[in-house]
Amino acid sequence: MSSTDRHAPPPTAAAVAACAVAEEDLLIELPGEEPVKARLYGERRKGANATPLVLHFHGGTFVCGDLDNGRNVGRLLASAGARVVSLAYPLAPQHPFPKPIEVGFAALEWLHKQRVKLAGKGAQIFLAGEEAGGNLAAAVALVARDRGHPPLAGQILLSPMLDPCAGTASLREASCADAACKWATGWQQYLRRPMDASHPYAVPGAALRLTDVAPTLVLVGPDDPMRDEALAYAKRLQAAGIDVVAEVLPSTSQWPEALYQPEEPGCPACGVAARQKFIAFFEARRAAAATPPS
Repeated sequence: MSSTDRHAPPPTAAAVAACAVAEEDLLIELPGEEPVKARLYGERRKGANATPLVLHFHGGTFVCGDLDNGRNVGRLLASAGARVVSLAYPLAPQHPFPKPIEVGFAALEWLHKQRVKLAGKGAQIFLAGEEAGGNLAAAVALVARDRGHPPLAGQILLSPMLDPCAGTASLREASCADAACKWATGWQQYLRRPMDASHPYAVPGAALRLTDVAPTLVLVGPDDPMRDEALAYAKRLQAAGIDVVAEVLPSTSQWPEALYQPEEPGCPACGVAARQKFIAFFEARRAAAATPPS
């Protein structure tokens, strides 16, 4: 053991739980699509209770990111009690809008068909994603709402990229000065033509109709570039009658960048706080499903 190892701080509870999460790489066959790589996290609960089942979209800016970058969030969701399928969705510019959403929705339908095998009878299905992955989760939730299937228990949006035209204070404060800012460049590569920016599936933050969307958990950091547009989306969902929990996580100065590191998060407090919110959200949705309508 090196001197650095001897003086390293002990791992956090979230880090220990994440390390213990089972992982398995998958190749998902989707109708009319190329096989898609995915990674399965967690295990089925033993006993009567079904396990929450989550389709996760990794972070990035539509043009980057992979399954390794989504590992921290996948592990955190699994350590919160879920079974997670993290999807290697196709990236722009080779695959601009709407291809990632088409693949994402096909994967959601696959997940619904496999729900009993993966998570047990009565398993609730959730969507989750960070940054560009949060956009895709929100978009697929809208598609599921519009098509009336599959039924969703909730969506978890972590610093989602929701609107290229937002121009919020939080984005201006974090934005780079040159024209090649990563968020703007990502949006330009993802949207094929100007009219795509008015499509609600491409830009969920500008969607005119938000009624009947799945219950939502929105988490952002205090100096998060996506903070303002994510919280604005949460308020619009609430105004549309959706059950929403939206919070600015404390002590998260490295959020959301720390979520993308393939190994232990650089901001342990981020992981602990996020995991607690995941647990509470899963429990709230389970309780809501068990409560007879009045």
